[in-house]
Amino acid sequence: MAKIIAGITVAYALSPIDLVPDFIPVLGYLDDVILLPALVALTLRLIPQQVMDRNRKQAEGLWEKGKPKKWYYAIPIVLFWILILFMIIKLLID
Repeated sequence: MAKIIAGITVAYALSPIDLVPDFIPVLGYLDDVILLPALVALTLRLIPQQVMDRNRKQAEGLWEKGKPKKWYYAIPIVLFWILILFMIIKLLID
């Protein structure tokens, strides 16, 4: 059940379609301010405690001396954003 709620939370957060459209003053953003945190809290409550404990234990020590231990995991993300910026610049120049 936690996986389903987590999927719904991520889908709603990334979806361009909201329950209340953002162009409606105040109410458009109010659903994001209330609904998304509620979905995240519900997801966290549904994750079994042993899973949370195991993952917290694995996460200990990932940062040493103020730097991440496995910094190279960021390389694909950085390359992706460089590619996106390159494509935007290319579109603007052409």
